This record gives sequence, C-alpha cells and structure tokens, in this order.
Amino acid sequence: MILVDSLLTERHRSGRPIRVALVGAGFMGRGLVNQIVHSTPGMEVTVIVARRPEQGVRAFAEAGIDRVSHVDSAAALDRATLPAVTQDHLVAVQSDVVDVVVDVTGAVEYGARVALDCFEHGKHLVLMNAEVDATVGPELARLADKAGVVYTGCDGDQPGVQMNLHRFVTGLGLTPLVAGNIKGLQDEYRTPTTQQAFAERWGQDPHMVTSFADGTKVSVEQALVANATGMSVHRRGMLGRDHDGHVDELTTRYDVDELRALGGAVDYVVGAKPGPGVYILATHDDPKQRHYLELYKLGTGPLYSFYQPYHLCHFEVPTTIARAALLGDATIRPLGAPSVEVVTTAKTDLTAGTVLDALGGYHYYGQAERADVTRTERLLPVGVAEGCVLVRDVPKDATLTYDDVELPAGRLVDRLREDQRAIA
Repeated sequence: MILVDSLLTERHRSGRPIRVALVGAGFMGRGLVNQIVHSTPGMEVTVIVARRPEQGVRAFAEAGIDRVSHVDSAAALDRATLPAVTQDHLVAVQSDVVDVVVDVTGAVEYGARVALDCFEHGKHLVLMNAEVDATVGPELARLADKAGVVYTGCDGDQPGVQMNLHRFVTGLGLTPLVAGNIKGLQDEYRTPTTQQAFAERWGQDPHMVTSFADGTKVSVEQALVANATGMSVHRRGMLGRDHDGHVDELTTRYDVDELRALGGAVDYVVGAKPGPGVYILATHDDPKQRHYLELYKLGTGPLYSFYQPYHLCHFEVPTTIARAALLGDATIRPLGAPSVEVVTTAKTDLTAGTVLDALGGYHYYGQAERADVTRTERLLPVGVAEGCVLVRDVPKDATLTYDDVELPAGRLVDRLREDQRAIA
C-alpha cells in the first residue's frame, strides 16, 4: 500500500515508531519479527507474549537481537529495556509501550480472550488468527467498534489479499461476483500423521499444516471473505473444482444469474495457475466500459478476471499494522452478522464419548456453509468443536450438530457466539 510507506518513513524520521506486541512466537511470528526489525522502519516490536518465554527469545535472536528483558507486569514492561518477553498477554495489552497487538496464535478460546482484553485497554488488534475471526469475528468487530479501536485481519493472508483485490475492482466500477482462493491440494482425510514430514521440512506445526491440506483453512479463509463482503456459497463446502488451466478460464464456469441471486459467492479452485494466489471475477453493467475492458485484453465478459498470483503472509503484515495504527483502516473485517460459517464434519467414524481434538487433527474437517443453514440445522461451528464430547456415534462425513455434543463448561467463545446471534 503506497501511502503506508510514506507514513512509516515519517514516523521513523520523527522517532515515533509504531510499537507492536506479538502474542505467539511460532513459525509465522518469528518471520514477522524478522520482517519488522530488518525491513520496516517506523515500527518496532516492543514485546512478545509466549507461553514458553524461550520461544520469544528465539524470535528476537533470529532477528539479530540478543539482549531481551523478561517482564511479568505492565509496569515492569513500561520501565524495561526493550524489547521484552512475557508469558502473560495482559502485560502487553495494559502497557503504555504497545500501540498494536498482533495475535499469531491460531487459538480460538485464547484468541477471544486476547481480543476482549485488547479492546478493554484501547489496543488495536491485528489477527493472524483466522480461526477466531471465523468463529466470533462479527461480535468481536462490534465490540472493537464500541471500544473505538481497529479490529482487522491481515494483508498477506489470502482473505486480506482477496479483500484488497475486491476493493480495487469495486473502485474500477465493476461488481465482484466471485472471490476465490487458488489451492494446490485438497484432501479432507489428511491428518497430522500424513503431514508430519512436510511440517518437519518447513519447521511448521503438523496440525496447522493438516488444516491447510484437509480443507478447513480454505473454508475458514473464504468464510472471512464472505462475511466481509456479504457474499455466500453455492453449497456446503463451496464448489471447489479442480482446474489445471489459468484462472482466467474460470470466467466461463459460473452462471452469472445464479451468482447475482446469491449476492456473489466465495469459492476455491485446486491446481489453477497462477498459484498460490487469489482471484476476483466481476461484471460491469456499462456497455461502454465493457468495450474498453475488451480493448485492454480482459475479454468480452460478462465475467472479467482479476487475480494476484501470490500471497506473502508475514511479509505484508506490517502494512496491516500501519493501516490500523495510522489510518484507522481495516484490511478485512466482518460487515455485520455472518453470511457464511464453517461447520464441523467427521473425518472418520466417531464414537460416543470421543473428546474432539484440535483443528487440523484426526477427528474432523471444516466446510463453509450458509449462516442461515448453520443456525436452522444447529450445525456445530468448527471453531467451537475442540474439547466437545460426543454424546452419540457420528459416521464419517456427517456434519456434527450441537445435539451431537456436550460443550465444555464456562468457555468464552460460547458466550460470544450467543451474543453474536443478536447481531442484525
């Protein structure tokens, strides 16, 4: 985002960097620390929150910073030699040396708690945690607005890249009707065991890698785009076709009238070029402008293809941080009540008494579904599935309902979902 670089340069020159706290110091968190330290003048990481402080120390060390303070209170952080690490996220959100908090955990229950504490203490929140956003994002966005802070997903992740492209296309005067995600693999039955070797090669968590492979992550990502644009899905799980050609060829694969009736649809494609990018398919109602679009080699319509052939994850997140802190602008956030949810589908035959494992595990995968169907059929959102106890047997590929499980007692995420049902 061209404006952001000028604003950050000014902050750097004036000695007023944006001060960032990271909650989480895993694979993506370490990359983000390195990016801010070495490539983002006008921004600094003041503290990392990590359950194991040595992970925060490692993140700073990999960025070339060896002297790190250990703190256990906001007061200690405020007077510490920076940067610092802590085990308690409240230390960061209550501190005067933090402007923006970045959640890099991927944890739903903990992420919800971090969000509420950020809002209470006036901190902008950037999510590299799509899972919490897909589960209770509309309610968190409402609470952020009430607190007067920015709540946003991030540039670099597919939902943010799609939303940037959506805004660009809309600004040209076109109407986006498909927002799509280009995948290299989709196999609902992948597990942490099948993905172990890949995870080890790249230094990633096997559960996270599995959520990419089994379709949960793409469903979560596309739900975020739907909820930020008002789009829907054609069916449970989206169309999700295989396509080994160019993404431009997808303009002939959709029924435009059906898309209009849906208010637009989110989708994904496996194997298309250029991957792993994103695409927007859009229409234009003005025949004069359609003439120009044909001249500019975008075809004859009625759908026109716009795409970005990459998403650069943590490299782009500093842009989101700057947009939030300096412009009050969210990269991607829910419009209001959800239009699409992600529901829990059995990956294998499950027996009564099973305690459901985490996202990207052995028990279930996520599928995007219309929010009204989710409500009517009492389908179990994938973000609340972990820790639930099955009260009856569930066959493979059946979508779980609230009637199939006993929820863990006292969870914040369940209370937030109750409140979210009241959003009009």
